[in-house]
Amino acid sequence: MATEVLLMDDVNDLGTAGDVVRVADGYARNFLIPQKLAEPVTKAARARLAKLQEAREARRAAERNAAAEVANRLAAVRCTIAVKTGEDGKLYGSVTASDIAEAVLAEGVEIDKHSIALEGAIKELGVFDVTVKLHPDVQTGLKVWVVEE
Repeated sequence: MATEVLLMDDVNDLGTAGDVVRVADGYARNFLIPQKLAEPVTKAARARLAKLQEAREARRAAERNAAAEVANRLAAVRCTIAVKTGEDGKLYGSVTASDIAEAVLAEGVEIDKHSIALEGAIKELGVFDVTVKLHPDVQTGLKVWVVEE
């Protein structure tokens, strides 16, 4: 037998918050409802969902604004990383996202190393354009100078 439930959060392969879906009784009773992913379809549940969605949207807007502020601060950052090199300008090791995050932190802007999009580690001297994804809606570019120590 199937039960209709109102999804309170996004559920993979089932739907997004606010959708009314039909699921097996046991799935609703044993998983969705105890995990607070869904509730039985009632007016109270719909009102609670509306409040949750407003709060989520406000939080997302605040996160987007904070990311835009960090992006503006990153525009003024000059990221220079000094590395040891051998003959012919070859690096000992490589420059990774962690190294870039540390160099940016030294300039006074804190970013997560996972938000730095590198195709691979930087293994030579030069100037590199790196994309920093601060939020799904906000990304910025950063110039990284890799120089000899």
